[in-house]
Amino acid sequence: MQNLKITIIQPDIIWENVETNLDKYNYIISGIGETDLIVLPEMFTTGFSMKIDELKETINGESVSWMKQLAKEKQAAVVGSLIIEEHGKVYNRAVWAFPEGSISTYDKHHLYTMGQETEHYTAGTSKTIVEYKGWKFCPLICYDLRFPVWARNAEDYDVLIYMANWPSPRHHVWKNLLIARAIENQCYCIGCNRTGSDGAGLNYLGDSAMVSPKGFAEFMGEQEAVQTFEISYDDLRRFRKSFPLLSDRDQFRIL
Repeated sequence: MQNLKITIIQPDIIWENVETNLDKYNYIISGIGETDLIVLPEMFTTGFSMKIDELKETINGESVSWMKQLAKEKQAAVVGSLIIEEHGKVYNRAVWAFPEGSISTYDKHHLYTMGQETEHYTAGTSKTIVEYKGWKFCPLICYDLRFPVWARNAEDYDVLIYMANWPSPRHHVWKNLLIARAIENQCYCIGCNRTGSDGAGLNYLGDSAMVSPKGFAEFMGEQEAVQTFEISYDDLRRFRKSFPLLSDRDQFRIL
């Protein structure tokens, strides 16, 4: 199985301005080299906004179309979360765009009550496992990080991805839980967070990261940044074989 190059984009998202953010990403991404996957943060075109009537899009809207075009041009998958309306409900939805034009989606399951997300969005009810270039990915969103049972590796996925707008007061929690999720699920764990400040008065310290299955983390600092990491399928399989943690996990399922 081939190694994968994964590029994490850590932006200062411009508050509630889809067009300007997409222009910004075009500029940022034009400078990256060959990669297999581009990871963008939660609500990457708007910031963590509750103005759903003004900002919601459809799955065939401008932002998803932009993702599909980017995936085609870069010949790399693209994943990030957006405000998406479907059948009269609005979701904080992770969209995974593939180079050939198809998409896969995941709707955030754990909505952030303290940020009024439960008052505006509908919670998703199931995980999504994405298969890409022989790897299995589990995309999750921000507050999901606090709930280990939801991330539990019952599907034998290889990479866990968290797209987030994780604010500075709980920054230490972000860093510690990313490492914990990698260790307990014996997988690579990617955290993609924003930096800067938003229109709701929240500050963000970035520290997007790649964490190895053994819990070794490389964080990207507090400023806007772009970094490409390479992960090894052979290293993951060797570690799982030599230390078969997953075979000893408790047997249960979420109803």
